[in-house]
Amino acid sequence: MQEKIKEIKEEIENLVVNSLDEIEEFRLKYLSKKGLIASLFADFRNVPNEEKKAVGQALNVLKTSAIDKVNELKDSFSHSDIQKSGMDLTLPADAAKVGTRHPLSLVKNEIIEIFTRLGFTVSEGPEIDDDWHNFSALNFPEEHPARDMQDTFFIEKDPDVILHTHTSNIQIHDMEEMELPIRCITPGRVFRNEAISARAHCIFHQIEALYIDENVSFADLKQTLTYFAKELFGQDSEIRLRPSYFPFTEPSAEMDVSCSLCKGKGCNVCKGTGWLEILGCGMVDPNVMELNKIDSKKYTGFALGMGIERITMLKYGIKDLRLFFENDIRFLEQFSTAL
Repeated sequence: MQEKIKEIKEEIENLVVNSLDEIEEFRLKYLSKKGLIASLFADFRNVPNEEKKAVGQALNVLKTSAIDKVNELKDSFSHSDIQKSGMDLTLPADAAKVGTRHPLSLVKNEIIEIFTRLGFTVSEGPEIDDDWHNFSALNFPEEHPARDMQDTFFIEKDPDVILHTHTSNIQIHDMEEMELPIRCITPGRVFRNEAISARAHCIFHQIEALYIDENVSFADLKQTLTYFAKELFGQDSEIRLRPSYFPFTEPSAEMDVSCSLCKGKGCNVCKGTGWLEILGCGMVDPNVMELNKIDSKKYTGFALGMGIERITMLKYGIKDLRLFFENDIRFLEQFSTAL
């Protein structure tokens, strides 16, 4: 028995292999359940008692040396493969890529933060709504073109169920459910049946603000807009209001902000005017108040709304609206520093 152990040990020590397959053959020959070492352990019962201690120790040493030999050969081949590949193990590992915020999310969160500092709370509502909340309660006449199939995605007819065309429907829910005074902002995704181009899309994002209380005036609206513009575009920003029309506000206005790129001198972005249109606003129409069971003689309020895409395009100089929806990693990586 001792002679067999010695002979096998020498074979193991002198073994030379040239591939991982040969290492596996070696393992099966010596260490498998039917291998040489296993057969020696099976014959151990026939060893005289006075020799069992010495033979047992020799068998254990043999098995350990065989296992160490297999591991040693595998490690040598592993290092050889690394050297052949030219890999430098002293180099630091590649840094894990970290995701970035979408530019629309960055601007939306910045707008929400500005209005939150003014005491507004965030309000959310349904993207699928009925005609009453999306049109009728907002003082849209029956013949208004926004109700037409060309502008609105209808899900059901009679009664009409639609994808909301603005986040103003959420404000109607707020008027129905909240106690006065109301001071809320409603960010959300909206849908309109428009052709997709560099300047338009059938899906886009809005954020609107509503403030209803006693003695709310147009001066409050203007002051809010001035603060918002300076916080978002810089303290040197100026605003101007131009008369406009919306069914749910009276009087109504469009707000322009001084171009942050040319500082009001005129450039390609602002088309030489020095001003950029960013939102619509106005005092809540008394009809809207009454339709939502709010006493228009006691309460007044203002509302404003803007497209988040438009603000983002102006803020970052983006010229194609479609980039926001394409998920091109090259485009999104540009905003990694804005986390």
